[in-house]
Amino acid sequence: MPRSSTSTRRKTQIQANTPLSWGDDMELVGLVFDLEATSTTSLYSQYTIGLHAWFLDQVRQFNPNLSAYLHDSESKKPFNISALEGQLLPSGKQLQIQANQRYRWHVNAISQPVVQFLTQWLTQLPPTLELRDALLQIKQVHVAHPPTTYTQLLNSLTNKYSDNSEISLSFVSPTSFRRKGHHFPLPAPINLFHSYLRRWNDFSGTPVEQDAFLEWIDESVIIHQYRLESVKVAAGKRGSVTGFTGVMSCGLSKTTLANTEFTKLFYALVQLAPYCGTGHKTTFGLGQTRLDWVEPGKITPSRILTNLLGERIDELTAIFTAQRKRTGGERTDKIASTWATILARREVGESLQVIAQDLDMPYVTVKTYVKLARRALKYPM
Repeated sequence: MPRSSTSTRRKTQIQANTPLSWGDDMELVGLVFDLEATSTTSLYSQYTIGLHAWFLDQVRQFNPNLSAYLHDSESKKPFNISALEGQLLPSGKQLQIQANQRYRWHVNAISQPVVQFLTQWLTQLPPTLELRDALLQIKQVHVAHPPTTYTQLLNSLTNKYSDNSEISLSFVSPTSFRRKGHHFPLPAPINLFHSYLRRWNDFSGTPVEQDAFLEWIDESVIIHQYRLESVKVAAGKRGSVTGFTGVMSCGLSKTTLANTEFTKLFYALVQLAPYCGTGHKTTFGLGQTRLDWVEPGKITPSRILTNLLGERIDELTAIFTAQRKRTGGERTDKIASTWATILARREVGESLQVIAQDLDMPYVTVKTYVKLARRALKYPM
């Protein structure tokens, strides 16, 4: 694929400084990008939508067929991304990245086609990541989670774990599950391993009967300790999510270890967690998971700002849902969530044009929805 000569020189430097290679049969890998801001720039609090869009556009340029699959709303998503790690400062109602500051960004692939795309992409990386008005130079790429296969995860655990091993799972970005149509903001073992098993069954090529395994999980997994905090954040393109961050440790009860097949799968899914993330909306930065005990960080002003947007969307969604005559239906929920997201983002100073672009909606429709939402707040239906 043609690129400018400047881009080619920059890509060669990245490739030379970052020896990344793996076999064509690899099915999972985790990468971390070292980025440097070229200037001090404001960043809207839902900027992970922009990271998501930038990554998918890179896929489109290199592999249109894979891009079409990843854009399909019905398809399973064999990748996930993180938010930016680094100093994000509050600036009014938005965030701010600092010139010459370094940031880290994770991209994880959990299917062979996406891993193969990454192989090709890394040889022709663009010099910068464009995040609306913010320009981030791609300085270096590292392997965060080593390339492997699902079979290797299943068969290489003998020396790593013993029958009484205690495992730690750290949820370093807001994490949540869907349960009976609502958010479930607790890492209950059955929800954790249902989340991991769905990815395993979707992409490993060796699906496992779900009900029997989850029943075994419910009976077998013991939580030893935890440190959790609930959060409400704007997530994805519409709505907010009630979730949690923090860390927990757990293990298996001795009475259930006789089921060696499920015990083996349990530890394989533990190893899968940092690749696939936990819960839903992982392609927008939620559910990033680590396999050790990561002490929760202090609540920063930027995090408070991000949480405030999620809380405002949730507040508005409740108001608009209650106002509509036919409550409880899928259409009512979607309209209320859309109105709430648009109005909350408009309240923090984002332009209608940018909101329309992020939500893949016509500008005129977004403008109309803002008017309707404001009118509904003044004159309840």
